[in-house]
Amino acid sequence: MIAKLTGLVDNLMDGWLILDVGGVGYRVFCSNRTLSKMPARGEAAQLYIETQVREDHIHLFGFADAAEKEWFSVLTNVQGVGSKVGLAILSALSPEDLSMALATADAKAFTRASGVGPKLAQRIVSELKGKGPSVASTAVLDMPSGGGIINHVVEEAISALTNLGYGRSEAGLVIASIYKEHTDAGTSELIRLSLKEIGQNHG
Repeated sequence: MIAKLTGLVDNLMDGWLILDVGGVGYRVFCSNRTLSKMPARGEAAQLYIETQVREDHIHLFGFADAAEKEWFSVLTNVQGVGSKVGLAILSALSPEDLSMALATADAKAFTRASGVGPKLAQRIVSELKGKGPSVASTAVLDMPSGGGIINHVVEEAISALTNLGYGRSEAGLVIASIYKEHTDAGTSELIRLSLKEIGQNHG
């Protein structure tokens, strides 16, 4: 079973590429995120590979890093999430975004992916809660969390920012990052620092 390919980029298309490995061209399906990280045609590239064998075909799915490959395997184990939808989710959400969306039960974040409606998004959150790949550790997973439950102060701050119109995943990532540096901050201070950070990011 193919686990990794290293070769020259022969062609880049919408949703896939051809990787020339020793004169053999492998057609590899990828997320937009992975495709955006690929070098120009004729240059060397390396992809982590997930091989899908069916009666009528053998498909290769390529990923720029191990975290994305792990997430693809996890996502496609959810009923209703096939390989096409799995790649669509990975095109819309980074591994860090996925970890945050699950940690904060943000089903709406998954609907940003093509082919994912509210019902499927809710199923993904329900089935994968707490089951994200270990390789995809993020700020929210690294911070103090009292038995896996997000710190109460952090949760209040996230709720406050979402009430102001910010996406729950975006708010969660920023607040988690700020909280790691200011673990003694109260809710108000955490909100103030997070709004300042978001303002700088969007400036």
